[in-house]
Amino acid sequence: MEPNVRFWITERQSFIRRFLQWTELLDPTNLVVSIEKIEKSRQLLLTNEDASIRDLEDQRVKDAWKRSLSTVHPDNSKLIPVPFRPAALLPFTAPMIFFSMLSVKSLKSLILPQISFYTYTTAFNIVNGNASYNRRLHESVLLGTGVIASSSFFGLFPRLLQMRLNHVLLKKALPVVILTHISAMNVVAARSLEPIRGIEVMDKEGNVMGYSRKAGTKAVKDTATSRVVLFGTSAFIPEVFSHFFVRTRFFRQYPWSLWTFKLSCTVLVMGLMVPVSFSMFPQIERIQCSELEKEIQSATEETELFYNRGV
Repeated sequence: MEPNVRFWITERQSFIRRFLQWTELLDPTNLVVSIEKIEKSRQLLLTNEDASIRDLEDQRVKDAWKRSLSTVHPDNSKLIPVPFRPAALLPFTAPMIFFSMLSVKSLKSLILPQISFYTYTTAFNIVNGNASYNRRLHESVLLGTGVIASSSFFGLFPRLLQMRLNHVLLKKALPVVILTHISAMNVVAARSLEPIRGIEVMDKEGNVMGYSRKAGTKAVKDTATSRVVLFGTSAFIPEVFSHFFVRTRFFRQYPWSLWTFKLSCTVLVMGLMVPVSFSMFPQIERIQCSELEKEIQSATEETELFYNRGV
């Protein structure tokens, strides 16, 4: 049984425990850990199946779990490319959100930040989605290209309307609403094959009971919800704080400080919201067998099964 799957099934964590767990997994050092250390950690977990989960007080075992959970995909046991590991989401997307939310007079100034943001998030969603179903490389490339193009178009087009608005509140609120909705749509589109082909559902021992389209739909829906919370909050709060900051005497003396203030605020809010959004739902979710397809219900006597939701 894949160690990462075994960990998430065995550890029936509350939201607080998942949050604390993700604060460790999002450590930037997980981006630079060597392949040799990851392989040694995986070997330790594979050869100590019984003790590895219970003996979390052992620092060596704790470090092994940290490396494994943060760098290895639970469905195919392959290394996640460094730019798309969970710990890379904050440093890559925070600057993109900052530039995407700036007030500009020309649409050209928004094209690069918008395309960069949706290109990265599309790739992140595909790489960290469920990988248990049959998916060929060219399908992922074609799907990703279409999602990037559509997300960028729907993200940029409403900004044309924003530039013609005179209402201050609408001009400030519209970019936040657009970013939030398109981010959710991006998850749904990038992972659209999961509800169509179905994803693996397994019992608590890791035995695969079949492929469920209903589980795939729930996995995508829950992940899209977490993205709404992440990017919606990360875009909204800096705008609110900036609205009050520009009224201060400090801003009147140093107008250039708004950029520094807004970027710092975006990074701080995202730094909190990334682990919060990742912790909203378990990595390996449970689903009642009665909610699944008839053929899966007839294949097992278990009352609940498990599936990888993805990140």
